[in-house]
Amino acid sequence: MIYLDSAIASEAEIAGKLGWIKGITTNPTLLAKSDLSPEETLKQLAAISPGELYYQLTATDCDRAIAEGRRAFEIIGAKTVLKVPASAVGFQVVACLSPEIPCAVTAIYSAAQAAVAREAGAKYAIAYVNRATRLLGDGLALVRDMAALLQGSATEILAASLKTPNEAAAALRAGAHHLTLPLSVLQAMTTHELSEQTVEEFNSNGTGIELP
Repeated sequence: MIYLDSAIASEAEIAGKLGWIKGITTNPTLLAKSDLSPEETLKQLAAISPGELYYQLTATDCDRAIAEGRRAFEIIGAKTVLKVPASAVGFQVVACLSPEIPCAVTAIYSAAQAAVAREAGAKYAIAYVNRATRLLGDGLALVRDMAALLQGSATEILAASLKTPNEAAAALRAGAHHLTLPLSVLQAMTTHELSEQTVEEFNSNGTGIELP
């Protein structure tokens, strides 16, 4: 599946009209860009999103994070996926909440963390591909390692931090099951200079059904 990575309602509406976007991912930085409160923003996005809506927990202790996750579910409803940071506390939270609310472990930078995400019951393991390339040297290698380790399990890889259509396609080839992308990259994925040239040639040299 391909998701929009945004917390801006106007972007969500544009993405929804594309017809092939399956849901929306957010994070605290994206929510801070909204003019509305996080609660109101999530309500808006839940009404627009064609599928899952991801909310990232910000509480840093286990009990408060669990309470925050349940509150997010109250706001979003059945579309909720909780993004939980890959940390000792985060994995505890996933183990607690995953039986009742779908969870995604985010900010994974090692295959070992992906293994723990699997054991904790996470539905998704999120790899920051471009950021991992900058910090570790090869974000696609991280995706490949995660894919090898998670093969045959119920935990799927969501590739994030993708800056270009080519990087998005490479993440899928490396083993990612899903992508989340900003609106500009989603739109860029639909176009290619040669496609536009070919269509222009067809239209200038050919004919089709006439509409009234």
